[in-house]
Amino acid sequence: MNVRRLIPTTAVAGAVVLGLTALSACSTSDAADGGNGDKLKVTASFYPMQFLAERIGGEHVAVTSLTKPGVEPHDLELTPRQIGSISESDYVLYLKGIQPAVDDAIKQSGVQNTVDAATLTTLENHGSEVSGHDHGHEGEEHADEHGHEGEEAHEEHSEGDGHNHGEEGGADPHIWLDPVKYAEVAKGVGKSLEKADPDHAADYKKNTDALVAELGELNTAYETGLKNPATKTFITTHSAFGYLAERYGLTQQGIAGIDPEAEPSPARIQEIHTIAEKEKATTVFFETLASDRTAKTLAKDTGLKTGVLDPLEGITDKSQGADYIEVMESNLAALQKALGAK
Repeated sequence: MNVRRLIPTTAVAGAVVLGLTALSACSTSDAADGGNGDKLKVTASFYPMQFLAERIGGEHVAVTSLTKPGVEPHDLELTPRQIGSISESDYVLYLKGIQPAVDDAIKQSGVQNTVDAATLTTLENHGSEVSGHDHGHEGEEHADEHGHEGEEAHEEHSEGDGHNHGEEGGADPHIWLDPVKYAEVAKGVGKSLEKADPDHAADYKKNTDALVAELGELNTAYETGLKNPATKTFITTHSAFGYLAERYGLTQQGIAGIDPEAEPSPARIQEIHTIAEKEKATTVFFETLASDRTAKTLAKDTGLKTGVLDPLEGITDKSQGADYIEVMESNLAALQKALGAK
């Protein structure tokens, strides 16, 4: 992640002092009764975490997202009020490595039921080019292992948990764009909600099972829909689709890196020209929350088309769907068109 975009820890620490009068966390029993029978207060860091919390928590949770619709999550700066709301939560769900300001605020909040989605599956390093190498089978082997690991991960998580996060060695945090990995995370979230609020454990399990089944159907749709493409290479301005590329045997060629606002080098742009011609790529994809300037310039220079491939970091009225499932289905249709998949 680009260093210039990291928010200083000192700024967050100062905001914590301003925004909090107490850092005492709710106990598990406090969380279970949700404050005299009210709903469990859940704070989610950004949309992919919000979607899981809402779908799995159902009627028993009140979910607040720290990232408003239309805000690029990597750039998020928290207000003292938001930092204060974290400490008042019964349960916090986030993905370490995406939003440094959130990571720092959660670390200082003292909330007991804090779940880092990155501990519920495995993170990998992805550069600008990511190819698929039978990743689907590998993921299936890991799924059961990490489903069980996730049950305990939120209780034992510490800074030394062994995971290589986005801000530390370049690990790719975009795990939600692989439906199989996202289902692993969903299982872990379901288990942690059962423990945080045992009175409604049966409902959380039922909702988790339903969501995992839906994600399984989405995975099957991708496997089937991308089985016989004319080309396996797609070009994108934001290298967010590494896990998706690996899962379905495709090659992502990112104009820049994982940072959506990073400017590509002239050498990289020339390299993309060559790759597009060699691999018969047809489309340069951009996203809804970042500028399309680079994509349009490259497309004009190379004679390629432009299209939208949404990394699902937020839902707005410009999104090609109302929720995660619908936007992922739109992404599949866009990939099928660009890759010539029948």
